Amino acid sequence: MGKLTVEECEIEGIKVLTPQVFADERGYFMETYQKKDFEAVGIDVEFVQDNQSASKKGVIRGLHFQKEFPQDKLVRVLSGEVYDVAVDLREGSKTFGKYFGVLLSAENKKQFFIPKGFAHGFLVVSDYAEFAYKCSDYYHPGDEGGIIYNDPEIGIKWPFEEGVELIFSDKDKKWGGLADYVASKRK
Repeated sequence: MGKLTVEECEIEGIKVLTPQVFADERGYFMETYQKKDFEAVGIDVEFVQDNQSASKKGVIRGLHFQKEFPQDKLVRVLSGEVYDVAVDLREGSKTFGKYFGVLLSAENKKQFFIPKGFAHGFLVVSDYAEFAYKCSDYYHPGDEGGIIYNDPEIGIKWPFEEGVELIFSDKDKKWGGLADYVASKRK
């Protein structure tokens, strides 16, 4: 194959992908997405929406998910560096409530595939970062759910520097923990 190097993760379904990069004195070229190459590594998804965000150091976006309209996501960093996290929320999964994190950067060019059934978020660790992601369903504003970034039950080890001010949206400050998520599913 050769076009994509795939790192399987401890949590079934998520993958870290590194595309083949062709570099020379002019710079570089790489294919960031080609359907048949992704199908060959077990990612058979139709993406319908692309999103991009820019954030400064210390911004945490997430942990987000769509409740009734879940999304597969393929994420990457265009500029800077982020620590990207997926938390398994799939009912019956042997890794329910576990997380996997990966450092994504413009330099390493890694991409992170997060299937439906996961909460997703990231921390900007560089001074500035531009983040891009493909989604398999459209965003539905009234359908968003979330989990607080520092839930001790999940125990994410965010790599923020001491003294860096963490920056959140108002909604991201209000999410409950994994136990609240589980309780809401029982209603």
